[in-house]
Order: sequence, then structure tokens, then C-alpha cells
Amino acid sequence: MITKQDKNAVRKKRHQHVRRRVFGTNERPRLNVFRSSKHIYAQLINDEEGKTIVSSSTVDKELALDKGGNIDAAKKVGELIAKRALEKGYDTVIFDRGGYLYHGRIKALADGAREAGLKF
Repeated sequence: MITKQDKNAVRKKRHQHVRRRVFGTNERPRLNVFRSSKHIYAQLINDEEGKTIVSSSTVDKELALDKGGNIDAAKKVGELIAKRALEKGYDTVIFDRGGYLYHGRIKALADGAREAGLKF
């Protein structure tokens, strides 16, 4: 039986493998995603300077969600991160799914960001 700790260790190893190649710049920052059981978080990161440009999550007061661990909430987080990125002048990003499989909440966040105007 695979435990939760084992799954997370495998995810972290997969994420390290991807992070060797995925690098956010000032022109094209990295859209990083973190998923917990109750919430989902997204950040736009400039790896050259090591700074977070904008962030969004299901715990943001602006969203005021009842449940943060579902697909609808993830889509709203994607739309909000795209809106904030476009306000700062970023329209193209590199998507870093954080080692998670690209389906469910991760896919919903990406689709929401694309629909709101981000390109990746």
C-alpha cells in the first residue's frame, strides 16, 4: 500500500526533475502550482531574481470561497492569477505543475488562466 508520504516523495522527485529545465525569467515568469487537500495556490515567479511577482490562492479574501479543494475553486484561482499577471504586464508564462499529474484541479487552474488571457 502506498502511503501519503510516499506519494508526496515521488511528487517531489518528479518536480525536481522538471525544475532542472523549467526556469522563469523576467519576460516569461514561471507559474508555479501547489495543491493541498483543502486549498490550491499559484504563484508567478521570476527565478532570475528569486522573487514572487504575483500570487493567488483559495484562501484569498478576494475570492471568498466556501470550499477551496474542488475544481471550481481551482478554476477561479487560475482566472485570478491571470488577471493579476495581466495587470502587472505579463501575458506569457511557463507552466510548472509542481510534479502533480495534469488533470483535475491542476488542469482546471491552467484552463482558467488560459481563458483569462495567459499564454503558455
